[in-house]
Amino acid sequence: MIRLTLISIAFLVSLLAIFRAPTYHLWLLAIGVAEFAWVFITITFVLLVAGFIPGKYQLAGTLIGIATLIILLTPIFRAYSIAKELPEAMNTALDEHDSDTVTSPFSFLTMLTDYPQQPVPVKTLSYRPDDLPSSTLDLYPAQQTGLRPCVMVIHGGSWSSGDSKQLPELNNYLAQAGYHVAAINYRLAPTYLCPSPIEDVYAAMDYLREHAAALQIDTNNLVLLGRSAGAQIALLAAYRQKVPGLRGVIDFYGPADMVWGYSLPANPLVMDSRKVLENYLGGTYNAVPGNYAASSPIEFADKHVVPTLIIHGENDPLVAYEHSIRLNKKLSAKGIKHYFLSLPWGTHGFDYNLKGPGGQLSTYAVERFLRNVTQ
Repeated sequence: MIRLTLISIAFLVSLLAIFRAPTYHLWLLAIGVAEFAWVFITITFVLLVAGFIPGKYQLAGTLIGIATLIILLTPIFRAYSIAKELPEAMNTALDEHDSDTVTSPFSFLTMLTDYPQQPVPVKTLSYRPDDLPSSTLDLYPAQQTGLRPCVMVIHGGSWSSGDSKQLPELNNYLAQAGYHVAAINYRLAPTYLCPSPIEDVYAAMDYLREHAAALQIDTNNLVLLGRSAGAQIALLAAYRQKVPGLRGVIDFYGPADMVWGYSLPANPLVMDSRKVLENYLGGTYNAVPGNYAASSPIEFADKHVVPTLIIHGENDPLVAYEHSIRLNKKLSAKGIKHYFLSLPWGTHGFDYNLKGPGGQLSTYAVERFLRNVTQ
């Protein structure tokens, strides 16, 4: 009976690999189920092996265990399917022929292998002459000599929390690959409203340009990368005006249409998304409709905007997947160079583990995109 109970729990947990998490804490668990799948697969396999010892409910436990294993393996199978088509799909979308046949977009062995990189020495710099914590950035210097492109990373946190220390693994990876990475802080809601964070991005850019020679930054090759709320900031900073030297923007599961997003809020058991938007934009949609339109990147997506990489998981319970669908359609209609990497199993924050299915595919896509827009 104990085995059947444990396997039944494992089965219920495995469903997070194919269904959207209904609560906040289950969302956190969903990241583990999909991106650390081998851990849950191992646990389930051990429970299955225990079924070789005859006992009550043996058959029922075994059948449920097999079903659990199949479900837990679906992100891996899907990742292999996407990886098979991804290089050519990006070639087509980005209008290039990338001859890199060595790098694989996804490998099961990578999930199990520890490949520690030497940490890049990080410099904390003040990009504005004040004492606000929001006026600093963390610079991960490129581990190649000469003037190098710079990726500016904008953190998530519902515009009201988080900082530049979030998810440093990709920053370190890109620095090792030859890109400077500037992970910036910005002024947070509700004390500061939009467009304050966008102005902070421009201020950080100005600082990097001013100190480009000392920092060895190629100011003709700048790229913005944002996650969640940070993706909205990145997109809006990139789209609402022409930015000298900006070559592209990378959107990890960001809200692109604030008006539409307010009309269809997230599950309140996961996040009170309307309250989040009200704190950032200064009130309800009825009270300040202009603020919602002015903060929607999709409203500014016209022929002048830079190439864009969109990455989003279909099972995202915090920022609706529909945001990226709508942005993808708008960019396609305007003829803007872009690529949309859709992860059927992916949830919000899937890139927490760079070695997971979503982490591997998104890292590959980011590196391919950067090579395309900065060369």
